[in-house]
Amino acid sequence: MNLNFSDAEDLLADILDLLEKTQQKNGKSFDEMIICPPFPYLELAGDIFLEEDKVMIGAQNVSAYQNGAYTGEISAMMLESLSAEYCIVGHSERRKYFLESDHDILIKAQNLLEYDIQPIICCGEILEERETNKHFEVIEKQLKAAVFPLKESLNEVIIAYEPVWAIGTGKTASPEQAQEMHAFIRSLIRKECGDERADSIPILYGGSCNAQNARELFSCPDVDGGLIGGASLKAKDFIEIANSF
Repeated sequence: MNLNFSDAEDLLADILDLLEKTQQKNGKSFDEMIICPPFPYLELAGDIFLEEDKVMIGAQNVSAYQNGAYTGEISAMMLESLSAEYCIVGHSERRKYFLESDHDILIKAQNLLEYDIQPIICCGEILEERETNKHFEVIEKQLKAAVFPLKESLNEVIIAYEPVWAIGTGKTASPEQAQEMHAFIRSLIRKECGDERADSIPILYGGSCNAQNARELFSCPDVDGGLIGGASLKAKDFIEIANSF
């Protein structure tokens, strides 16, 4: 929840400008970039990146309700009508501040899939869970409740691992820790859904990824990309992260 409309327009325009310049110089180094602005800026982002076939537009959240008298909510149908192709669900901040449960996240993901919008489903552990060695248990529980019920549609799902303890705390997850958890997530998917889905599902890293650590993180074999927070508010840093692939 950052920036007014004018500032958001400037940021998106700067990202596009830097993206075009680096593409002309280096070619395209990433498979896909997904821009997920606040709801009021979705149409703006879609217009700005209309000609960029590698840049997709997504939302930061969606309602658990399909339609009706739920004032202030934004439905999957509304997102689809704005040509949003992706949507983040279960972000650690939604879990913490809005008390969203794994079941809430599952319902939201199901609503998105009904409208052919790919959910980016977040999972992650807090510091206490990491320090008491419960991090694997926590992630497995979250996946079993919010992801595995979607196994028939898992080829349309992206998973984002957020080590909550490494976001804005001064603590940093090492590439080894990131790889360890990503490999664990992939192993759970392999066991539950088979090799094909385990090998093809993108697993993004979302723990304070920045221009300085992105290349090392993205070199991990099971880290397929990044879910970028604060660094996305600086166009230069955001493009540097994208070009770290």
